[in-house]
Amino acid sequence: MTEYYGRVGNVRASTLTRSREHNLVGGVCGGVAEFLGWSPALVRVLFIVSWSVPGPSMLAYLLLWFFVPIESRRNRGVGE
Repeated sequence: MTEYYGRVGNVRASTLTRSREHNLVGGVCGGVAEFLGWSPALVRVLFIVSWSVPGPSMLAYLLLWFFVPIESRRNRGVGE
């Protein structure tokens, strides 16, 4: 079975990593988007909206930024 890394078409990432391609701050929202197969913009909007709701969204972002590894350059995608 072939594992795909990064989003290619409708194939989603097989492991959660911070994105090098879709990063604005730490690549967390881009990495979550690649893992779920969603648009990075959608994940960013949902994250920003979650700040208005009481809860630990900023802490969750910081923990993900610290603990989730950045995507390796060799695993960026199939056919690149």
